[in-house]
Amino acid sequence: MRLARFTLHRPTSLSHALALKDEYGDHATFHAGGTELLVALKAHVLRYEHIIDIKQIEELRGIRIRESNILSIGALTTHHAIANDPLVREYLPGYAELSEQVANIRVRIAGTLGGVLCFGEPHADAPTMLCALDAWVVLAGQNGEREVSSRDFHLGEFATAREDEELLVAIEVAPQSPGTRSAYRCFGHTERPAVGVAAVWSIDNPQRLSLWAGALTAAPARLARTEEVAARLAPDLPIEAVWERLEVAVATDAASLDVHDDLHGGAEYKRHLVSVLAQRAIAACLP
Repeated sequence: MRLARFTLHRPTSLSHALALKDEYGDHATFHAGGTELLVALKAHVLRYEHIIDIKQIEELRGIRIRESNILSIGALTTHHAIANDPLVREYLPGYAELSEQVANIRVRIAGTLGGVLCFGEPHADAPTMLCALDAWVVLAGQNGEREVSSRDFHLGEFATAREDEELLVAIEVAPQSPGTRSAYRCFGHTERPAVGVAAVWSIDNPQRLSLWAGALTAAPARLARTEEVAARLAPDLPIEAVWERLEVAVATDAASLDVHDDLHGGAEYKRHLVSVLAQRAIAACLP
């Protein structure tokens, strides 16, 4: 189907972009990579009279380390750029690996991290890992900036905590303690994951596991029972013994998830995938 006619705006500053959205209100939307938005516009699922193309705003680009060693990823950064950035590879190798596997090369080159987060598509890879990493997003509006935890940002299918007039400026992650490892494992029949599991294992005293499952519920879900069991494990357990103690907890967490049959698979099949992928993600985090 053909796109409906619209006026395209190309601001070069954050303040100009926000002013345009304030002027046109519900008749306007922001556009970055467009890998999600253009599909919806062509299908006439969404329709806007004004499209605000933010790709020229340099304030939204780049990956850097800011104060307190916080890694800040600009909202316009593409999955391809994240996968190949030396800072991400050094500080968050598990997330770099995830970005290298997103969808296909066209999506990785054009699609932006800010775009996929704001669209709120549940069958996406990045939100699950960002929740496990306890990342947060920086949102900007006419009244200034605010920070929202990634774990609170995703409200449901295609629903986020971003207000309509706000722009997502950056995604930020606190420095990881020495020895912390992260991994993401997913499976799907299409270019979108049917299930994805992210694990972040810290060997701090006490040790800590952050384990999240995504793409099978409306928003990423914490596998809290498994995290609690992991916190009580002896730090020198071999991987086989670790999984023996975590297997029942993962199955219990999976059974509690609000999973439904859909074109990505049956509910019981996806719960089984949670256990399989959790084991693989945890194994990848252990030395």
